[in-house]
Amino acid sequence: MDDDEEFRYALKTVLRDLRAQCPVQPDIRKEDDEFRGVMLYAPDGSGQGVYAEPDGRPAMLLAHVADQVQEWAVEALWGQGEPAVWPQCPSHLDTHPLAATVEEGDAVWVCPSTGDTAAHIGELPVSESGEGVSGRAFRRGRGGRKRSRRGR
Repeated sequence: MDDDEEFRYALKTVLRDLRAQCPVQPDIRKEDDEFRGVMLYAPDGSGQGVYAEPDGRPAMLLAHVADQVQEWAVEALWGQGEPAVWPQCPSHLDTHPLAATVEEGDAVWVCPSTGDTAAHIGELPVSESGEGVSGRAFRRGRGGRKRSRRGR
């Protein structure tokens, strides 16, 4: 995998988490062939570059990209009047976001207070509220009841 492919894979992985749990989604643009990254634009028009310099450690690259996307998400959420916390720490909702790090060679989201691993980067569960783009499949069905797979 070349450097550009590594970056695209890392970005795709982090954006999967963003779609799963963030109500604000970026407009992603590749603005300049010389810039080794992309620009993420928020609904208010503000933008932030996301880039990476691969160094042969895919987990470090993934955590680095996750940090940058997280920074964009927190600013975009704040700009929309939403709680500026992404991704949500499942143990401390609306208190602090999870932190991207590398543990035992894997890029993971951890609680910054306890150090507990919440998920591998790219594997956050879809939010219960269904606010994320991917969450649309989990919105309540007819009659306002949550669909269940149990007993099927």
